[in-house]
Amino acid sequence: MSTATGQGSTGVDAVEIRDASLTAFYRSMTPPERHTFWACAAGWCLDGMDFMIYPLVIGTIMALWHVDSGTAGLAATVTLLASALGGWLAGFIADRIGRVLTLQITILWFSLFSLLCAFVQNFEQLLVARAILGLGFGGEWAAGAVLIGETIRAEYRGRAVGSVQSGWAIGWGLAVLSQAVLFSILPPETAWRWMFAVGALPALLVFYLRRYVKEPEVAAESRARAAATGDRPQIWEIFSGPILRTTLLASLAAAGCQGGYYAITTWVPRFLTTERHLSIVSSTGYLAALIVGSFTGYLVGAWLADRLGRRPLFLIFSLGAIAVIVAYTQIPLSNGVLWVLGFPLGFFASGYFSGMGAFLTELYPTRLRGSGQGFCYNFGRGIGALFPALVGYLAERAGLASAIAIFAAVAYGIFFLAAFALPETRGKVLHADS
Repeated sequence: MSTATGQGSTGVDAVEIRDASLTAFYRSMTPPERHTFWACAAGWCLDGMDFMIYPLVIGTIMALWHVDSGTAGLAATVTLLASALGGWLAGFIADRIGRVLTLQITILWFSLFSLLCAFVQNFEQLLVARAILGLGFGGEWAAGAVLIGETIRAEYRGRAVGSVQSGWAIGWGLAVLSQAVLFSILPPETAWRWMFAVGALPALLVFYLRRYVKEPEVAAESRARAAATGDRPQIWEIFSGPILRTTLLASLAAAGCQGGYYAITTWVPRFLTTERHLSIVSSTGYLAALIVGSFTGYLVGAWLADRLGRRPLFLIFSLGAIAVIVAYTQIPLSNGVLWVLGFPLGFFASGYFSGMGAFLTELYPTRLRGSGQGFCYNFGRGIGALFPALVGYLAERAGLASAIAIFAAVAYGIFFLAAFALPETRGKVLHADS
């Protein structure tokens, strides 16, 4: 496949994407690109599994420790708030010591604290353990997203990074499968602990990273240049000069897309068991429809990110997510129709993430990419972190279905407006000095 290089719509060096088929990127990958692709995909998968364990056991914990909805939602919020800080710091560290080493450290971190969650004796201890886990959880995304974005060539970046993002849906599926198995064979007061123990599995990925995954050349060259000149990136540099506008808008976009996602995924399992009166085991099929839709959305989003561009993907999917979540929670549907509607809900509430990693990678120069990408995405996590708790508190007054719909619609509206104001970056070529 041949590509032409020229000036894109934003005046940056960009390639023309001639073959936009979904699998073109994988067929032409070099061995280093494939090793990085599978390592990051596995990281996203296990990251997703670790995070989704708590929403799946939230009902059990509320019952065992007599925790109300607002307080239970606070644990998800605290995890995400800590991940915001962890992601920003990990991104900055990745600019200083390298993407691969930072990724290894963060994976070991959140694996260890997931295991510790299995041994807590009260909700306060769980809250602390989830908060500390969040530092590594956010850091893993920041380091992994920059690593895959810099390793993959410009003409394939949207599809490759988007396909990696689909690993989150697989991790979600593994968490649901673990729930179905463990809650079938163990009493609830024991099963939830084993769920968190399963969350320690990501630590095994570090062995693969150490053996097969190399630092991207563009990042290594940029760090060597900074070391030679003494012009090392500063943690506050993304808030100065013309880059400030990018940081503000990208942070708002990330806040909107994640606020909507977490409002939905944290509380839909609880919505199914309380408002729709399904048991934990019988709700598995409904969550499966959501997860299959999510996985499909990631793949379609990955294709559209290179086919149409990053911004059109965000605009289409944010509007679709608002429409489906309102229908899912506000229209009196039969359980059969609700099961079918789970597919488009997962599709639109997840697919836009396929463009976020590549988009943030392309918005920042190499010397600030880890800091910028890590801050914006994880600032979004921090603001989005408020939504599970806010949904929980509003649910006490307005009902869970209405609370989910209100906060999801507000979040996706913010996402739409911020994405509209940002430039298109499809096909941008990355250089060590830009």
